[in-house]
Amino acid sequence: MREYNFDGLVGPTHNYGGLSVGNIASMKHEGLVSNPRAAFLQGLAKMRALFDLGLGQAVLPPHERPRLSVLRRIGFTGSDEEVLAKASEAGEHWPRLVGSASAMWTANAATVAPSSDTQDGRLHITPANLQELFHRSIEADVTHRILAAIFADEARFAVHEPLPPCRQFADEGAANHTRLFVTGKPAVHVFAWGRLAFEKDDGPRRFPARQTREASDALARLHRLDPSACLFPRQHPEGIDAGAFHTDVLAVGNGSFFMLHELAFADRESLERELRERLGDEVRIELATNAELPVADAVAAYPFNSQVLTLADGSMTILAPEESRENERARRFLERVVEGRNPVTSVRYMDLRQSMQNGGGPACLRQRIPMTEEEVAAVRANVFFSPELERSLTDWAGRHYRDRLLPSDLRDPLFHRENMAALDELTRILGLGSVYDFQLA
Repeated sequence: MREYNFDGLVGPTHNYGGLSVGNIASMKHEGLVSNPRAAFLQGLAKMRALFDLGLGQAVLPPHERPRLSVLRRIGFTGSDEEVLAKASEAGEHWPRLVGSASAMWTANAATVAPSSDTQDGRLHITPANLQELFHRSIEADVTHRILAAIFADEARFAVHEPLPPCRQFADEGAANHTRLFVTGKPAVHVFAWGRLAFEKDDGPRRFPARQTREASDALARLHRLDPSACLFPRQHPEGIDAGAFHTDVLAVGNGSFFMLHELAFADRESLERELRERLGDEVRIELATNAELPVADAVAAYPFNSQVLTLADGSMTILAPEESRENERARRFLERVVEGRNPVTSVRYMDLRQSMQNGGGPACLRQRIPMTEEEVAAVRANVFFSPELERSLTDWAGRHYRDRLLPSDLRDPLFHRENMAALDELTRILGLGSVYDFQLA
């Protein structure tokens, strides 16, 4: 079993729409000029860095934006040009909502259970419905098409439909899911949630809790996981109100290592106790108290939204955003972790500023999928990272990406046609077939 990081390719419409309530960085940078080409190359550089470390790396394509089929579903009619014009006249928010760059954060794309953990021996994937925010809810069906095209072998893969699109089953994907394991024991799946669907309780007061307990329960059932291997801790309401809209803003785990802030979970002590009961003394937990690392610094610098990666020699390294180095408290915390009694021996920093300004760090940009050699061989799409694919993608982006974009540019029908041509070419490069609305029309 080898873990592959399926990173989302940043799309040619990368923009700062400021749409994500509860995401401090997204709200702060609303309306600023973005650089889609730089964002794409920053993401590709991260993939290359992991590939050079000997880690499994793959890509997921961006989504069509602005998504005109959604505008048509809500009553805007006519040609593509007319639909965009009418929507823009109705309100400048409409092009932004259907033109969001959010699909680049593939940690939200789905939740995964590897075949080693499931009762039927297949790798299970459920695309997230992302029901809580309109601009994200329009991703689910296309994400399902993309994943079904990549993981098409039904004997080895089970790609489920997203959960029912309603507030009771609001699902935010792997950003609220962590898989921990040690040698010789079953893996533990930590499904975090922020609110109950059918009961009133004292939740966050400033920002919405996006994931329901009921959605987390459903994912565990769909993925045919042993109930004894699943834990369901609640996100801390204070953490959510501080800007930790997903669990991965304040916690990250890899193998036997778990790194978290004290405001990540409402009953952190119980969670730590249960992890030690299931995984034994081999599990290593590094906690940042609010005194050591104030939650405001954790949210601003994203040290927990890092990738924790297992290297060939068995040691681990943390891939953190440059903002974590620039923030003194975040940097000191990560330095302490490296010096601690745990598998982490180094921390590496990367410039992902284009993504960070929109509210997503290294962990947001990838979907973790552990796969066997046989499962990798069963994937026919050209999505696994290689120097050849890197060259093709770099050339493709160089021909199709702008270095300056404002949300208002999404109203331009010519820009939309340029993007459709670019995505049509990309599906041929990746061998995906027809996955976009305009390809299926």
